Amino acid sequence: MKPKKIVIVKTGDTFPSMIPVLGDFEDWIARGLGQAPQDISVINIEQHQPLPRLDAVKGVVIAGSHAMVTQNLDWSLELEAWIPQLIQKNVPLLGICYGHQLIARAMGGVVDYHPGGLEIGTTDIECVVEGEGDPLFGGLPRQFKAHVVHSQTVLRLPESSVVIAKNGFEPHHAFRIGTCAWGVQFHPEYDTAIETAYIENMAQAIADSGQDLSQVLGRVVETPVAAMVLNRFGTLASVSGGSFF
Repeated sequence: MKPKKIVIVKTGDTFPSMIPVLGDFEDWIARGLGQAPQDISVINIEQHQPLPRLDAVKGVVIAGSHAMVTQNLDWSLELEAWIPQLIQKNVPLLGICYGHQLIARAMGGVVDYHPGGLEIGTTDIECVVEGEGDPLFGGLPRQFKAHVVHSQTVLRLPESSVVIAKNGFEPHHAFRIGTCAWGVQFHPEYDTAIETAYIENMAQAIADSGQDLSQVLGRVVETPVAAMVLNRFGTLASVSGGSFF
């Protein structure tokens, strides 16, 4: 029997100009997990690579995407249908940005465009009381910095979820369902170089949203606490071996 792996579900690519210099979504996530390369596999769901059997994985990370959940793309609907199976079997699961939104919708939440428009740059995140005993967020500072870039959001969380983190713009920056499924709207896999490149590539969208490009760039700082969330998930999935109980 082959060893179980942490599966990164790739849901698209970053901007083409960024890939040769900085890598792509799966590279950033793999680095942030802090696990050996042989313990990680990548499934490109956008290219219709088959999703693995649940008994072959010890954890799943659903990446961000330039697609929108509300486009209802065929590969996205396939992935959405898989999510409840992971949660039912207590397979450690982490959704980032697009993945966060897809987990919420798969479990009965509502996703659409954020009424406040685009959130981009480095922002303040606040852990709420419910996060204090959480395996990923417990013990972290109540306030920390995180990189963000999103236009869609979870307008309504599933009834079964627990809010873990928020800020003034986004009330659902992190949530948990059950014991081992999390969604984070922010990007724990980004560093300053990645966030800066996103801002530069989205200069027109930033201007259209009424934000000042230089101010957004000026707020970019490192986010070590946010990065700990992804690293903790890698450890949790590795230790659990794919079964949280």
